[in-house]
Amino acid sequence: MSESYWIYAVGLAAQLLFSARLIIQWIRSEQSGRVLSPTIFWQLSLVASFLLIAYGILRDDPIIIFGQVISYFIYIRNLQYKGAWKLIPPYFKVIVLLFPIATILWLAGSTEHSWNDVIGNPSISNVLLIWGALGQIVFALRFVYQWYFSEKLKKSVLPLGFWIISMVGSLLIVSYGFFRYDPILILGQAFGIIAYARNIQIGLQAKKIKMEAKPL
Repeated sequence: MSESYWIYAVGLAAQLLFSARLIIQWIRSEQSGRVLSPTIFWQLSLVASFLLIAYGILRDDPIIIFGQVISYFIYIRNLQYKGAWKLIPPYFKVIVLLFPIATILWLAGSTEHSWNDVIGNPSISNVLLIWGALGQIVFALRFVYQWYFSEKLKKSVLPLGFWIISMVGSLLIVSYGFFRYDPILILGQAFGIIAYARNIQIGLQAKKIKMEAKPL
């Protein structure tokens, strides 16, 4: 029982950081009247993703691991655009970059939390696995979408479509969390839905103001 509390503590720490990044981003966007992409949003995202990958391993949950590995390197790319990545000490960059790779290699050779345990977890049915994978794919695609826009503009941005995809993916993951009896996923995503909805509203308002400001 004490071990499960420790595992949940790791997941809760990750979700608190994810929530903190949204609160900061939300407040700054409210202040400016448009959706912003602050540097600290990506810094907290990277640390939280690091912890959530660890949580996914401890929970033998392939859905959590899969979703985080996809977005992990996109966080790094946004930090590069923000000029924050170059400020990180070289040795720490190596640790950050190698962590997902080391995780995969460790799972391949581990006897306690192996790939067989993760992929073949008996508490996750094939239907639930597919449903959870769909949610994580949609949720991860928001950062692929965000990455595409950022590469196109050569700067870190959070476009309106990012928040819409986030909302859809979050709802799917919440339902997966209910079936998995995972309070960490449910709590983390429940708060996110509120922030996503508000960012969609701010984005639409900013778009409307921009359209009205255009000369006829």
